[in-house]
Amino acid sequence: MEDPHVDWKQAWSTTAHTTNSALDSLTPLCAPFAARWDLEADRRNKLRTPEHLKALMAAQKEHNGARSTHATAKSQQLTARAASNNPFAAGRRAARVASKAAARHERDTRAKLKAARVNYPSTLKARAIQAHSVHAVPSAVASALMSTSHLTLWPAATSAVLVGANVAALALGRRKLRVAVDESVSLEERQLMERLDPSYWVEHAPDRGLSGTVTTPPAIEPGGIRCEIRLDGTWTVKTLADKADSVRALLGARTALRIRITSASRGGWAVVTLATRSAAAGVSSLWTPDRIPSDPLMMSLALDTETGDEVLVPFDERLLVSGASGTGKSWSFRPLMATAHLRGDLLLIDGKGEEANIWEAACRVAVERDEITDAVDEAHGEMTRRKVDMKQRGISVWDGRQLTVVVDEGQVILALIAKDKDRLQRLIELSSLGRSRGVVLWWATQYPLTDGGAPGVHKLIAPNLLTRFSLRVAGTTQAQVALDDCAHYAPHQIPDGREYRGHGYLKGYGPRMLRTWTLDDAGVRALPKSIWSPAKTSGGSSLRPPLHLVKGTAAPSGMASNRDKVLAAVQSGARTARDVADATGLNKGTVSREIKALTASGALHRTADGMLLPGQQAA
Repeated sequence: MEDPHVDWKQAWSTTAHTTNSALDSLTPLCAPFAARWDLEADRRNKLRTPEHLKALMAAQKEHNGARSTHATAKSQQLTARAASNNPFAAGRRAARVASKAAARHERDTRAKLKAARVNYPSTLKARAIQAHSVHAVPSAVASALMSTSHLTLWPAATSAVLVGANVAALALGRRKLRVAVDESVSLEERQLMERLDPSYWVEHAPDRGLSGTVTTPPAIEPGGIRCEIRLDGTWTVKTLADKADSVRALLGARTALRIRITSASRGGWAVVTLATRSAAAGVSSLWTPDRIPSDPLMMSLALDTETGDEVLVPFDERLLVSGASGTGKSWSFRPLMATAHLRGDLLLIDGKGEEANIWEAACRVAVERDEITDAVDEAHGEMTRRKVDMKQRGISVWDGRQLTVVVDEGQVILALIAKDKDRLQRLIELSSLGRSRGVVLWWATQYPLTDGGAPGVHKLIAPNLLTRFSLRVAGTTQAQVALDDCAHYAPHQIPDGREYRGHGYLKGYGPRMLRTWTLDDAGVRALPKSIWSPAKTSGGSSLRPPLHLVKGTAAPSGMASNRDKVLAAVQSGARTARDVADATGLNKGTVSREIKALTASGALHRTADGMLLPGQQAA
């Protein structure tokens, strides 16, 4: 048999919770009235000093004496007027002068009495009682006299209702909100929530120039504290955002705490968000192939630190990634590159060379000048070949494997080909024409600038890079290029600290900070090997299937590495780099790199005239 008390307790708990929720929603509406009432009551109480009381009593006594003197003078004037009909008679003139003097003295004392009453006012409670009495008593008497059949006392009832409403509004406005928080709330968050309480905010907001704004009960969310603010009068979200420093001062928040003020879902309201915690804190940032979405047109970029949601970006869209040195740009870029490598073909043009040291075992890389120029030429040639193939097959969008051309660092690459107008033009055409042909350009730079002597991205390439992600950058100029019309997200204001590496903003997503995935060196080395070259890429049904992650770095059985091919060519009689390139089908940059490595290891020997010999034959 069920215990009947359980249902009663549950019902009582539900009723109490519903009642408290309703009162919490009404409290912000009544808080301004209560604040104004308490402010005026406090002002009046402070004026009610013994000195002001003594001055009031003296003014009242003097005014009463002046009124009595004036009444006596008026009586004497009437008596003198009755005693003589001559207005110029001495008695009448004297009485008239005395009456005017008494009247003037009474006006002076009345003005002093009025000033004394202002200096020693009635309490606000007494004034409210007087106001209701002036309304209720005469109205009730008039209603009673005008009633014919029965007594009507509606004025008194109305006044009583108003008194009750006044008392209720004061009680609600002074009510301390009880915000439901869990035990994980930190001391800093408790202090901030107390200052976001409407009773505290309304009382202290005028001191910070925020009069006319009223908060609602704050709430703890995965990304921190969230609170809505009602904007009265001429306040707008923009003017409140401009007062962010005043809001920070009112809350007593630390300087490093990120405060974001945005529009609410309704007009006349703003939302202030305090990033006291991160929704991504409990999730590992290490990327694995499991993070690749099932949708082939999307790829995973990061986690939203406020909501914990996974943020996806288009896979086949041109991309600009910006971030100053030390912000984690390379590590954040690797998961996207790995996705492109596993789904299609990847060509890395590395201006610095450090990333190529890790990626050369997995994909085609270009580091040296001749490698970079060859890579640009071959990628542009592939784009042109696909155009012809698409025309022959009558299609408008490439339906084969995507070739992703990654440029990192953009400033170095532009410096190398700045004077080579042909190759610069080919790079520009890759950014503008390649997407529909399955050749997509991704650009990464530490210096998101399009002007000056050393731009990080060319001014004709930047407009084509529609997907933009920015970690911390140096200043507002870099932020403008990095996020374009979303530069107000302020990526230059991301705190400079190890805990904020890999954190940034995505254009068009909203000013919510994202934490990217990361991929370490071991994760890159575990990727399957696939070296792109134009001869290996074809359209239609002959496309290679997507790659899958495998353990180990050894080449599959029966497939020789580039280094083995170069060594075999020299052993077969090739004596120059050109002979090796003709024999192996590899590009000149790859041949040059492999010859350099084989020579350093002693497997090959270069003679005085530049001829190549196997190491044993040279001995």
